[in-house]
Amino acid sequence: MKAVIQRVIESSVSVDGEIVGKSQKGYMILLGVVKGDTEKEAQLLAAKTASLRVFEDENGKMNKSIIDIDGDALVISQFTLCADVKKGNRPSFTPSAKPDEAKALYEKFNAFLLTEGVRKVETGIFGADMKVSLL
Repeated sequence: MKAVIQRVIESSVSVDGEIVGKSQKGYMILLGVVKGDTEKEAQLLAAKTASLRVFEDENGKMNKSIIDIDGDALVISQFTLCADVKKGNRPSFTPSAKPDEAKALYEKFNAFLLTEGVRKVETGIFGADMKVSLL
């Protein structure tokens, strides 16, 4: 399982011109599921993500987690994170989990974020052509 975690002031995702998910201060996360990933990896990554201290405290030090700031998360499925680009110029997506397995673990990851104490978790639409915006 691979994640790109971006701190944001706000973020949104749209499908066919309509916003389907958004967040305020917190994270915008691109999540890729690799073949062989399990629920255990989803739970561990969610726990680590929720407890990362990457937000500034009153002294300007990165000492606060998304939970500490009462932040939101927008989680976008992104199979291209799992691409193998070792040979040639065309990425191979064979390391990515099959769509049904990936969707189940993507949904588990989102549920685990809530269990870990993230206030709000919104998502895009799995497998859709999504347009992501972040600030």
